[in-house]
Amino acid sequence: MSNRLRALATRAVAVLGTTVLAAAGTATTATATAAPSAQATCAAAQVVADGGFESGGASWTSSSGVITSGGGQSAHGGTSFAWLDGYGSAHTDTLSQTVTLPAGCTSATLGFWLHVDTAETSKTTAYDKLTVKLGGTTLATYSNLDAAAGYVKKSIDVSGYAGQSVSLSFGGAEDSGLQTSFVLDDVTLDASGGTTTPPPATDATRTPAPAGYTVALSSDASGATWTGHQSIAFGNPSATPLTEVYLRLWDNAHGSCPSTPVTVSNLTGGTAGALSADCTALKVTLPAPLGQGQSGSLGFDLSIAVPSGADRFGRDGAFAFVGNALPVLAVRDASGWHLDPYTNNGESFYTLASDYTVTLDHPGSLLVPATGTSVDTPGSSGRTVTTATAKNVREFAWAAGPFSKVSGSSAAGTAINVYSVSGISSSDAQSMLSTARTAVDAHAARFGAYPYGELDAVIDNNFWFGGMEYPGFVLDLVSTTALTHEIGHQWWYGIVGDDEYNSPWLDEAFTDYATDLALGKTGTNCWNSTSWASSTEKISNSMAYWDAHSSRYSTVVYGYGKCALHDLRRTIGDTAMTTLLHDYAAAHWYGISTTAEFKAAAQAATTVDLTSFWTQHRIDG
Repeated sequence: MSNRLRALATRAVAVLGTTVLAAAGTATTATATAAPSAQATCAAAQVVADGGFESGGASWTSSSGVITSGGGQSAHGGTSFAWLDGYGSAHTDTLSQTVTLPAGCTSATLGFWLHVDTAETSKTTAYDKLTVKLGGTTLATYSNLDAAAGYVKKSIDVSGYAGQSVSLSFGGAEDSGLQTSFVLDDVTLDASGGTTTPPPATDATRTPAPAGYTVALSSDASGATWTGHQSIAFGNPSATPLTEVYLRLWDNAHGSCPSTPVTVSNLTGGTAGALSADCTALKVTLPAPLGQGQSGSLGFDLSIAVPSGADRFGRDGAFAFVGNALPVLAVRDASGWHLDPYTNNGESFYTLASDYTVTLDHPGSLLVPATGTSVDTPGSSGRTVTTATAKNVREFAWAAGPFSKVSGSSAAGTAINVYSVSGISSSDAQSMLSTARTAVDAHAARFGAYPYGELDAVIDNNFWFGGMEYPGFVLDLVSTTALTHEIGHQWWYGIVGDDEYNSPWLDEAFTDYATDLALGKTGTNCWNSTSWASSTEKISNSMAYWDAHSSRYSTVVYGYGKCALHDLRRTIGDTAMTTLLHDYAAAHWYGISTTAEFKAAAQAATTVDLTSFWTQHRIDG
């Protein structure tokens, strides 16, 4: 994108209705009001006015020309957007609005779509920066290092501001060199919660325990729109009764709340409440409290509209990728209900293993790779019915399109299918098949036999995110390392689950370590290259931290994380480390891993006191 060459006079025309700050670069702030009484009742609401900038900017205070509808950038939704910086010279822009979060709410999430477009070429130096603040607190900082094609969804937990009136501000600072544009759209701040009684802190039982998901969907001619019905059977193993459950509609984060790509209607088995967490959480009040050992069920009509874009939920031309689209039950544990925001930088998902039976009715011209073992039967009028069954998986994903397919088996007998979009050569597809056959057996030999029967790999070099894992189903580029990594996730996240939002290192670091082992890399001296950005930066930090420090996420969680595990192996010895990971996976097979449990298992595997090891490697928990 060329420099943002527009005169201030031109910029002023586009900012009708806005108040221009007297000093550019000054973020407007307001003193927070006193927090409300803990007994206040939450009135769930989205509190940002004109978050799509379609009303001329009257609700915002901004620098001249920030709110606009042209000039070489485009909106995420509608026609208008906010464009900070982009001049290629020393410049500051500001955008702010005072927001009031309802009293009594226990959950609040700031969400916005951000496109960073830069002419900077450095991969290490942040020359131009966008700072996001609420009140006087900096929530996140983005820079030219966060440049990406198209908009990326950002979600930040701001639950601590419930009941306060504060200034929400975005400040862009550009140096005198090459341009960086920070383009914002569809800003939301959702407040909810406060009406649910959390379980006592002593009740760590994870609930509800989903017994099974049954789904029947039919697609349009393109395979990008699906409609049908879903039912969920579940039980309550907890001593604390369930009075409600939550459905996570994760892919609604890809829309502009309340216009959502995933819609639940005609719900039975409970009473639907309002959508919260940027429309990704639907509270369902049960008809009567569900006691320990009792079971319940939900049923609902479901529609899914896959948006454009080569994403884990998106369309690349004739090919649709449908990840995280099926509603799943949220988890309640000793911390209460986990209603974390969606993150595009990593994963937010925390689910318990369950069984799926999914029937997908689609045009016969489309191939539909999916989680589980699939059987195709003829449907009506040139259509095919793909029935996929999967046991003990955390979620279900599929794709649809005129894929090219090659198949084979690993030496240990796992069936492998590689589906390629147009443009992937047959030699690359065969290479990925060979990689998958080798990787699945290498991981199985270390961590336990692969349990899911078959493994589908969908290959598209347009994926901006590199690769994405689902049970028995992965999305990837043509890359030996990336595919070996995504297949490693079948164990670290899939079989051995974790809370991916609050403990992302437990799947990403472990999988990168497993990838090194599978590819014969020893990690020699890799810990010596660590350089911490701040005293608060830790391997075990949550996605809330990494969304606010996104340029460091991969370096620390993947890189430093796997190096810490290599260092642990050197500390306790190769044999002890091999036994530790194999036995730890077996002990948590289809269960949930926590940092505290892994640290305890590691300590039990050695006579070396690991207390200082965890401190040195910044692994808390």
